Amino acid sequence: MLRKHVVSFAALTAVGVAVLSACGGQNGAAPPSVDTGTTPVVNAEDVSSEGLSLLSGTAKSNNAQADTGDWAKGSDGTPNTAAKDVARKWVALKASKAGALNPVVVNGAGLTLYRFDDDDAKPSKSVCNGDCAVTWPPVTVERGSKVFIAGIKKQDVGTVRRDDGSLQLTIGGWPVYRFNKDKKPGDTLGQGVGGKWFGVTPTGGKAGAPATTTPTTPPPANNPGGRKATSAILFDDANFSDNGPSQGVAGNGCQNLARPNVTSSISASGSMKLWSEKDCKGKSLVVDGDVTDLAELKFDNDLASIFFG
Repeated sequence: MLRKHVVSFAALTAVGVAVLSACGGQNGAAPPSVDTGTTPVVNAEDVSSEGLSLLSGTAKSNNAQADTGDWAKGSDGTPNTAAKDVARKWVALKASKAGALNPVVVNGAGLTLYRFDDDDAKPSKSVCNGDCAVTWPPVTVERGSKVFIAGIKKQDVGTVRRDDGSLQLTIGGWPVYRFNKDKKPGDTLGQGVGGKWFGVTPTGGKAGAPATTTPTTPPPANNPGGRKATSAILFDDANFSDNGPSQGVAGNGCQNLARPNVTSSISASGSMKLWSEKDCKGKSLVVDGDVTDLAELKFDNDLASIFFG
């Protein structure tokens, strides 16, 4: 039996910011604001010791390749039967809602992710193998895979080595799985199975249980001395939904939005100041990291400019 070990992303190494522009500029400078549809202006990438690239935003907002990663399907049209080198190119972890579960983490295809009470989180350990892993496919990655994260803190994402040598993602230390009877977004047929399987929350808790942790949407906070955001992906809908448009913005100082007053959720790494008018004027709000629903902070569809730095 292989010795299991855990890789934590708490000590991720920042490897810089790659700045992109909608027009494909090569000089590395971002304009004050670019409406990118579903394309972010920048991706702030962190790399784990397992070689995984952790990127803020959803698979769609990061322009993930079609028919790969969580979108990959086998010849029978079902997920988890695609070739491993295709299916493990990327995985998405997004705080969302499914059925009566809110919040719960879903993958790039919108399918609910689960945790198992018989596993361990400290240290991480998966005991679901063999037939169990057929019914509950583990969310696995390979060295070099991309992990798109929206609404989950990077320090809460980790990995554990399974008995078969594969690398499984963890949230809050808990190994995460899909349920093979869930076929479409919103399905939660695995919730409560055997009294041990539950949707996983963005911090690794049991979805549907009374909240005992910090809400997914962060409260306004100043973050003195903490990491400052230099870019953000702005979604027109709450919960980082890809059903509506999104836009990216990046740079230093005050950045006006190409499409103001439409934002309902934000994916970013670090703190920033939101403003209700262009040129960073009007009503303001300081947030730290992802914001699942700006309505909770009374800033829905109010965002017109952002101050980075």
